[in-house]
Amino acid sequence: MPIEQQPSGSDDLLAALGPIRLIVFDCDGTLIDSQHNIITAVRRLFASIGLTPPPTELIRRQVGLSAEAAIARMLPDAEPRMHAEVFVAFQRLRSSLQQSPRLPEPVFPGIPELIERLDHPAVFLGIATGKGYASLQAVLAEHGWSRRFHTLQTGDRRRGKPHPEMMLQAMAETGVVPEEAVMLGDTAFDIEMARAAGSRAIGVSWGYHARADLTQAGAEAIIDYPSELFGALRSLA
Repeated sequence: MPIEQQPSGSDDLLAALGPIRLIVFDCDGTLIDSQHNIITAVRRLFASIGLTPPPTELIRRQVGLSAEAAIARMLPDAEPRMHAEVFVAFQRLRSSLQQSPRLPEPVFPGIPELIERLDHPAVFLGIATGKGYASLQAVLAEHGWSRRFHTLQTGDRRRGKPHPEMMLQAMAETGVVPEEAVMLGDTAFDIEMARAAGSRAIGVSWGYHARADLTQAGAEAIIDYPSELFGALRSLA
């Protein structure tokens, strides 16, 4: 059942957004800088079963994928049974990893101000992330965002990026058509998911994939600061 949208008059924000009424954010690498905790967790996972952890850059490039897909990409020459063994180890370690002391995961500069500016009864905000639902809820609570987002799509409840299911579900829950939705993300997986769902896609340069990766995946614009979102949206018209 789509979320009921509250009526509102036109104003500067709606004019700046054009036809867009749903903005879906990636989490890791777009809203928060969580790379250090992700890298630490992957190293601990591999060490737990006697494997040499992948290089840091290879780990970074998997951020946003489901655990199964990330493991396969980090062990490209391994047999499927090895991928399965690592995933079983991940499932065993998941709870302890979540409860372990974590390094700070700061919000990227300008993100709080952008979310504040987008607070409007006619605008929906969403998140589509490879994180699990419990982990995402913890992030939202930590940053005071628990009531800011109208639709939450996570890797343990939907098929992982770049499959379009998370974006399609976000649109279904908010009653928005693809032309009214945009994905904001730092990886090629985010962009590919959005394009597969028929929605718009904007890349951010402050995350974990290079600009060239975002462009090749189909990003219609790439922004360097959150405040540039509105200009990027105008360029899509």
